[in-house]
Amino acid sequence: MPRLLPSTGPQRVLAASNFVYTVGSGLYLTAGVLYFTEAVHLPAGQVGLGLGAAGLAALALGVAVGHLADRYGARGVYIATLVVQALATAGFVLVDGFWSFLLAITTAAGAKAAGKAAHGPLIRHYGGNRPQEFRAYLRAVTNVGVSLGAVGAGLAVQAATLTAYQLMVIGNAIAFAVSAALLVALPPVTPLAATGGPRWIALRDHPYLLLTALDGIMAVQFKVLTVAIPLWLVGATTAPHWLISGTMLTGTLMVVALQVRASRNVDSPTAGGHAYRRAGVAFLVSCSLISLSAGIPGWAAASVLLTAVVIHTVGELWHSAAAFEVSFALAPRHATGQYLGVFGLGMGLAEGLGPALLISLCITWGRPGWYVVGALFALTGLAAPPAVRWALRRQRAGQTTTGSLKQEAQAA
Repeated sequence: MPRLLPSTGPQRVLAASNFVYTVGSGLYLTAGVLYFTEAVHLPAGQVGLGLGAAGLAALALGVAVGHLADRYGARGVYIATLVVQALATAGFVLVDGFWSFLLAITTAAGAKAAGKAAHGPLIRHYGGNRPQEFRAYLRAVTNVGVSLGAVGAGLAVQAATLTAYQLMVIGNAIAFAVSAALLVALPPVTPLAATGGPRWIALRDHPYLLLTALDGIMAVQFKVLTVAIPLWLVGATTAPHWLISGTMLTGTLMVVALQVRASRNVDSPTAGGHAYRRAGVAFLVSCSLISLSAGIPGWAAASVLLTAVVIHTVGELWHSAAAFEVSFALAPRHATGQYLGVFGLGMGLAEGLGPALLISLCITWGRPGWYVVGALFALTGLAAPPAVRWALRRQRAGQTTTGSLKQEAQAA
């Protein structure tokens, strides 16, 4: 079980800010779409179009803002993204049509993507000798916060009034603002000097870009529990519908209890590559089990689905640990924000394209689609170790070149 409080003051500030932020995120993730369809009365098609457009528009912003965080200080940039996100979220209450919705949701999505890139250098700076473990701790905190936010969102959905939905939105905005205010107590991070060369070095790091793409494919797995399983359970099995909440709760509790522990042995990029491979195998097994839950009695379907969710979550723990390790360890310290902004592109594409992919394969196609998705995850995991080895060779070559240049400069 992860410790309740981090060991240092700055880590506690970051954890507190993260907790408040994710309580607000839980409010929106659970009922944000319902707010726009039920309270604002936008057609579901327009909401889906706007969310997709906002997600794609926000992708490149993470790289640019990550670079700003590297050059001008991550704390100030991160606080600014939280303030913008709070204002954009509060603006949801003013939405009265598609174009105002698109403006508000694109601004909020852009600030969220930018914030993730600016957050990374803070985690690396204050995370101690193993910032990857501190990142795993924050993920456990995130799951607790999102769960609490989901409870509040459930109350708003149950009330089903415009006032209740608007209070939910305002609560979300307040959480983002409080999260920003807490970070004022965090000591600023002095930017590291650039080492020369091209400005956008992360976009020229081909092994890192390959790992970004592989992680993006693997990240589609996050939508299995939130999109594919609920639709499959209702449409293709005789399992009780309350099991949807049961599967979500099972996954959340496992992440809270085990993410830090799962990350401890993933202590090098090589170990991260192997963790990707194990995750791919776990996802193949879980997807195969999910497909077998159709056409059997309800109690058997429920048992198979819960077993699949447990195996899937074990794979999720390995995948997250691998992503933490690889994304941090292969990024130069002076360009952490830029690199993590690039790495976030994979997750962004998974967020935007993953639901449609899973619905078309697993729900529309049916049982064969689950095997195809599982095989895709497994093949992606198998490709990760060679990609990591390529990245390590490039990293060592770069360190050798930098060392030689320093020696020549000293000799001169």
